[in-house]
Amino acid sequence: MVAIQVPDNLRRVLDVDGKIVPGARVPTIAEEELVRIYETMRSVRLVDERMMRIQRQGKLAFYMKSTGEEATHMSVVPLRKDDWIYPSYREQGAWFWRGYSLEDFLNQHFGNSKDVTKGRQMPVHHSANWLNMVSISSPVGTQIPQAVGTAMGMKISGTDQVAMTFFGEGTSSMGDFHVGMNFAGVTKAPVIFIIRNNGWAISVPLEKQTAAQSFASKAVGYGMPGVRVDGNDVLAVIQVAAEAAERARAGLGPTLIEAVTYRVEGHSSSDDPSVYRNPAEPAAWGPRDPLTRMSLYLKGRDLWSDDIETTLLEKVNDEFSHYLKLAEDLGAPDIETLFEDVFDEMPWHLQEQRKYLLAQARTKNPHIHN
Repeated sequence: MVAIQVPDNLRRVLDVDGKIVPGARVPTIAEEELVRIYETMRSVRLVDERMMRIQRQGKLAFYMKSTGEEATHMSVVPLRKDDWIYPSYREQGAWFWRGYSLEDFLNQHFGNSKDVTKGRQMPVHHSANWLNMVSISSPVGTQIPQAVGTAMGMKISGTDQVAMTFFGEGTSSMGDFHVGMNFAGVTKAPVIFIIRNNGWAISVPLEKQTAAQSFASKAVGYGMPGVRVDGNDVLAVIQVAAEAAERARAGLGPTLIEAVTYRVEGHSSSDDPSVYRNPAEPAAWGPRDPLTRMSLYLKGRDLWSDDIETTLLEKVNDEFSHYLKLAEDLGAPDIETLFEDVFDEMPWHLQEQRKYLLAQARTKNPHIHN
């Protein structure tokens, strides 16, 4: 068994057995919301498993699982509907919590005619303006200064909205991180930075990303508090996010939250982690699984049971199969959509190109509308 080094200076509410840590302050969350939080996390893991299976079957080009990191997604729980979220590519639970449906999720991955991004994005790169969730981008860190700019606009407008942005610890090596943090600190922008420290930036280990004692310690250089939280303890994650949101709404500026977690599987469906890390390492993190801890806590409060979990999994499995069939059967977006959404009025040269394209012989590919 590989020994794991878990920092002892992390904010915690639950221990590994799902019991309250002595002296910990438990966040006030209604029972029905506690159940919904766990249901969301558990659903994410099941959906991840199903998505990876269809990717391996050749039905999907690409996917990214978040196994072991589901608790970090729940940083969005304290946010209001009018707050803005700039996600990275591993926060499935944040999307589902905000109201992004499984149907939306599958349509985007297949890039079909009901994909809200009209097939223009690669799988996993969701966008939902009706949920105040901004499009995911492959280049890491681009969302950080964007979130800060939005937060600065909120402050100028005099609202009490906040912006939240997610990114991995590897992104702290990018210039976007420095630029965003510096602007946020100087302007006291109401923004929350969630750095998901899962130990690996694809194949680059933690120790090659920074010489600092922690990523949270970087916050002091930008004039904001830095908080380290057990990223596998969903109650602690929600608690520190709520404190950061309250601080931002009060005009006190940004907060950097380092959620210490672990990426149990590969970076993506294109990655084989066995070539760069000890294959026994993930098992060592097993006892710290965020789903186990939360389910044990709920069972201790008589809010959950194995039978309820079985019912949930059957329901999500059935819904997944239903929407998967629909997503596969839908054709690609209409070819005319290539010319939409950039200009309010289509310029003459695009009109000519559109006319030329539509005059060409159409393919009989069953997955393309004719």
